[in-house]
Amino acid sequence: MIASDLRVTSSFFKMKECIIFIDGAYLSLVSKFLGRGKPLRFDIKTFAENLAKDQNMICKEIFYYNCPPFQGTYPTKEQEKRKAGYDKFVSKLDLFGINVREGRCQMINNEYTQKGVDVLLSIDLVRKAEEIKDFILVACDTDFVPAINDIRNKNKVKIILYYFRSRDSKFSMSDHILSVCDKQVKLKKEDFEKASF
Repeated sequence: MIASDLRVTSSFFKMKECIIFIDGAYLSLVSKFLGRGKPLRFDIKTFAENLAKDQNMICKEIFYYNCPPFQGTYPTKEQEKRKAGYDKFVSKLDLFGINVREGRCQMINNEYTQKGVDVLLSIDLVRKAEEIKDFILVACDTDFVPAINDIRNKNKVKIILYYFRSRDSKFSMSDHILSVCDKQVKLKKEDFEKASF
């Protein structure tokens, strides 16, 4: 083994491991905005691993949170089509070893609303803080703040938040979640393009 190989190997073993938590609905919105209304095509596993690599860390585990599409009591053909597409997508994530956590989708006042996703993510943050001390979070909801504060204070976990904000978009975000994380990194179109297929 030549000297350069030894340096690369040594650097690899010094890299910290991290766990990545992704709010799927939020990431989809960012992708669609950056794609100017058309979702960008990218591989989530590669996307997550690249985020870790950019922070000089190794991605140990990925958690992905979303909800199956709404299904009425008697699903329409369109609802069935969306559900079939979603099931295919989730099966692919499972195949790649990504932990999929599902909430539920409800229709409230003729609008689709996710339920349970924030709770699942918060539970996993607290649970995994016993195992590892570096997290990457792709999300924007302030509902995660209590869990973040808890694991940072009790478990000394360091959290890097990947987020998106733009003046010419409808993305709104409280500075609260930004302030409780150790590092904040704005998502860019290049982050998706590096994982495109």
